[in-house]
Amino acid sequence: MIIGAQLYTVRNFCKTTDGLAETLKKVADIGYTDVQLSGICDYDADWMAEQLKANGLRASITHFAYDRIVGDTAATIVHHKKMNTPYIGLGSMPNFKKNGCRFEDAAAFMDAITPAVKEIAAAGHKFMYHNHNMEFVRDVEGKNILERMCERFDAKEYGITLDTYWVMAGGADPVMWLRKLKGRVNCVHFKDMVYSGVDGAVRMAPIGWGNMNYPAILQACVDSDVEVGYIEQDHCYDEDPFLCLKKSYDYLTAQGFH
Repeated sequence: MIIGAQLYTVRNFCKTTDGLAETLKKVADIGYTDVQLSGICDYDADWMAEQLKANGLRASITHFAYDRIVGDTAATIVHHKKMNTPYIGLGSMPNFKKNGCRFEDAAAFMDAITPAVKEIAAAGHKFMYHNHNMEFVRDVEGKNILERMCERFDAKEYGITLDTYWVMAGGADPVMWLRKLKGRVNCVHFKDMVYSGVDGAVRMAPIGWGNMNYPAILQACVDSDVEVGYIEQDHCYDEDPFLCLKKSYDYLTAQGFH
């Protein structure tokens, strides 16, 4: 398993192409060799391919706009082919947080995304859905959203970018879900969870600086054939996000991952 950097962590430094180019260099200087393109400014795919090559990086996955994935699937595929990016990711289904965890919305989403998922798979790419905690709500039959997605789509065409932090926030076990989703979890998201003595709240933390069982999580990733584990710390609070990326990288390299 390769360790990658989710650029959403440093999104505030990626609001312009100049800032994005500098960020790619800083991430590569930490030691990362893979990035997820998410939360960044608009960019040209050919330009990005050049920037990645110049910094010795690969972008194995994006978080791409839902409207572009569904509304212009062919152009979405071309965009990713130019960057040699196999996985076309979506951060969440539209308005899911706004509307709450309604199963009818999830069903409508799956209906709408199906043609794009099929076209993406036929082109040699794979669609990847990123979870939050909301997907762990249960329906009247006791099944959650992720289980319904897995019933609907084949693992070869529809992957889950399992976010281990949000799994735990949803009251579930990341280790169990990594094993349950073997074949779908080509990419995963890592961040740690800690109780803050500052404000008495649950916070995100660099890997190894929180309370999640990362030795077990990492072993489950290996057992489930995860290709890239991306460090994504949505909030770094008062800490430099590049320092947070380095802390997580240092912890994971000490465990034998790079």
